[in-house]
Amino acid sequence: MARLQKSPNLIQTVADLEFPGGPIPLDSRFYIERSGAEALACAEISKPGGLVRIKAPKKMGKSSLMLRIIHAAVDRGYRTVIVDFQQADAVVFASLDKFLRWLCVNVTRQLKLEPNIDEFWDEDMGSKVSCTIYFENYLLELIDSPIVLVINEINRIFERTNIAQDFLSIIRFWYEQARASTTWQKLRIVVIHSTEIYIALRLNQSPFNVGMPIKLSEFTAEQVQDLACRHGLNWSNSHPIEQLMNMVGGHPYLVHLALYHLAILQQNRLSVDRDEPGNELGLAELAELLTAAHTHSGIYSDYLQNQSIAIQQQPELASAFQQVVDAKNSVNLEPLMAYQLDSMGLVKLEGNNCSLSCELYRLYFQGQKLCEDKLSVVRFEELQQENQRLQALVNVDQLTQIGNRRHFDSCLRMEWKHMAREGSPISLILCDLDHFKIYNDTYGHQAGDECLRSVAQTIRRSLQRPADVAARYGGEEFAVILPETDASVAVVVAEQIRAKVKALNIVFNPDCVDGLPNSVVTISLGIASVIPSEETSEENDAITLLLAADEALYESKRQGRDRLTMSKLLNFRFAGVN
Repeated sequence: MARLQKSPNLIQTVADLEFPGGPIPLDSRFYIERSGAEALACAEISKPGGLVRIKAPKKMGKSSLMLRIIHAAVDRGYRTVIVDFQQADAVVFASLDKFLRWLCVNVTRQLKLEPNIDEFWDEDMGSKVSCTIYFENYLLELIDSPIVLVINEINRIFERTNIAQDFLSIIRFWYEQARASTTWQKLRIVVIHSTEIYIALRLNQSPFNVGMPIKLSEFTAEQVQDLACRHGLNWSNSHPIEQLMNMVGGHPYLVHLALYHLAILQQNRLSVDRDEPGNELGLAELAELLTAAHTHSGIYSDYLQNQSIAIQQQPELASAFQQVVDAKNSVNLEPLMAYQLDSMGLVKLEGNNCSLSCELYRLYFQGQKLCEDKLSVVRFEELQQENQRLQALVNVDQLTQIGNRRHFDSCLRMEWKHMAREGSPISLILCDLDHFKIYNDTYGHQAGDECLRSVAQTIRRSLQRPADVAARYGGEEFAVILPETDASVAVVVAEQIRAKVKALNIVFNPDCVDGLPNSVVTISLGIASVIPSEETSEENDAITLLLAADEALYESKRQGRDRLTMSKLLNFRFAGVN
């Protein structure tokens, strides 16, 4: 390694140092540029509809880079918004609708506009569409300049399966809209995360395969040497750098903390010796610092203790990390465990395997029993997970992967009670595939199963709200429960289901059968709707609703199929329905 000359910014006093605790200030001499990451990110946000993806474990410099991207955006006259999911209350993640409303209000306030959510929110269209319309027709319409939306720690929603897939697909949709829409070109997005995405996403719904990817890696030896020089540590050869990196790797925070303490020791020594700084100054201090690095008296004590506490709070994570610590070679872990440890900076991922990211962690953790006296806790967690899996098996139809009859019956009883208390309407749609027995006999059971799967998922996707329930009622029959939905809206939902099933274009044209009304698979539907009363029998009234929907379904079949019918057996109290 070439010997570096003394830095013109050589540290003169301890007051010139900066303790490495948070984002590095914009005017700091201690910020090390990361292989052009700053230029790449700033160039991308200057493009219409640009998207930047920054990934790195914790304390690797993501926040410092974020400050510089925002500063560059402000210099260009852009408006900036930071959405940090670490600041969101747990209740925000209760549902997609609540989450998207929180997002819209948060962004609106930062843009110094008055929130106008209710004017753009439409339950019939769903929260995803409402959120998109709010951004397009309100926020982007009122702001003339480009808006840089920074989404920090987006990985916090990966575990929120009730919102993660829908929200990530929204980000991808906004990015794609900018390819053709000048309005959406004003939105520039920066996505920051500390771990790999570990939820299943369709290729065309993921924001993690578009835009400009930036992965912050560890410091190189040259960068560590540069930072040492900026701290006034002008060592004559590369040996001290190698010693430091053998202990902590190139982890920016761990390196910076060591150099900060060495610089203080050097200044204290200089103030006593009154010598000019020499090339070999600090070597004894470095050896002492590294010897104590993993102990409770070392400079990393607080950091290591916090890591240990965080691991032991999650027994499964502790068990997984214990395997890595005890292993001589890399270990193959369950992906979620590996990603969580990677996000903490404790391991390096190498394909499907992971190993400790530096010697410091091995020295600190090798004497600990992370899982000691926690086996019962781990077993309890395993039993809980197994119980959840069994509950899912009990309530999910294995062929179609939507709710089964048991799930339908349970949800109908629960929603009936809820609507009775609230005095709100509940609607039920029963669906039956037309001539399915003929289809099954003609094309075979395998084709029949695939047909049922496609139709079931189409029905599920036609529902817009988390409370709506789709279930396989039996055979080729499906049922949909729509809480807080009157007859007029239920008709709209039923028609969407009918049209979307037909649009699947599943060929159905057997030569041996004449008189089929269509050459593709179709569906018939029956609808019933009522406001439950707490005064009547819950069980009998729910059965009456079911019978009414069933009668309406068979009326659709008598009228020629591929249609929907509203029941007239119940006394409806909704406008537009006789």
